[in-house]
Amino acid sequence: MGVKGFVEGGIASIIAGCSTHPLDLIKVRMQLQGESHVPNPATIQTLRPAYAFNASSATTAAPGAIHAPPPPPPRMGPVAVGVKIFQTEGVAALFSGVSATVLRQTLYSTTRMGLYDILKQKWTDPNSGNMPLVSKIAAGLIAGGIGAAVGNPADLAMVRMQADGRLPVAQRRNYKSVVDAITQMTKQEGVVSLWRGSSLTVNRAMIVTASQLATYDQVKEMIIGNGVMKDGFGTHVSASFTAGFVAAVASNPVDVIKTRVMNMKVEAGAPPPYCGAIDCALKTVRAEGPMALYKGFIPTISRQGPFTVVLFVTLEQVRKLLKNF
Repeated sequence: MGVKGFVEGGIASIIAGCSTHPLDLIKVRMQLQGESHVPNPATIQTLRPAYAFNASSATTAAPGAIHAPPPPPPRMGPVAVGVKIFQTEGVAALFSGVSATVLRQTLYSTTRMGLYDILKQKWTDPNSGNMPLVSKIAAGLIAGGIGAAVGNPADLAMVRMQADGRLPVAQRRNYKSVVDAITQMTKQEGVVSLWRGSSLTVNRAMIVTASQLATYDQVKEMIIGNGVMKDGFGTHVSASFTAGFVAAVASNPVDVIKTRVMNMKVEAGAPPPYCGAIDCALKTVRAEGPMALYKGFIPTISRQGPFTVVLFVTLEQVRKLLKNF
């Protein structure tokens, strides 16, 4: 039964991940908007009003004078980001990093789904057949954390491959596949770099898994228990979409910070752009405001909803196919 849970969860996760990959790519690009305009506290000095607002004075200023940085470009919505990717990089770019998605789902989601299934079987009351919500959340936290630790290298590769197209041509990493990405990262940055941002990945995965799987099971039980609908396609879709929404709201801030920490480029001999998760969060909020932590929320919920629906609907069908094994 334990192995079966891993197989069922893995198949459903890979199908869901590949089918919603373009939405995930758009989400990553939106989360990185404005990042290159984060001011460097070491180089910014107080500007005199004449230099900051008077164009003629600024142009005649003495050499070495500090000028105000150019304003950041306007933020684009998910549709505009998708159209820009299509126009500048081609339709194939919408599936940049899909090989990393497959590996990530194989490692991360297979592990979390299988472990959650094992814990669910052990913690379910044999008499009533129910599992308390607190136990569901605890199972999700444990399963998500372990799954994320296993899948972090693939997650890191996926983020970098998805973000590569937004960089100038000279700065692109140009990974050919997830294997090439992991190989290059190991050679250039060391094996430890494969777990860069792992604390964020683990935190996000714990939040997502606990909110997603626990919400799905709880809502499904409520729908069936209250006689709203029978155990079928309508119930699965309703419960899974609710689970996707809850997971998106809970995890988006951590996801933004995770994306930025994983995508940062560390130059030899130079300090990294971010010293850690807290430093990244503070710099992001100071430069772009608190709502920057919800950048990419629309594509997140647009992706999380369909992903969760496909995940659980596929999972229920796979369970039916494998019920005799």
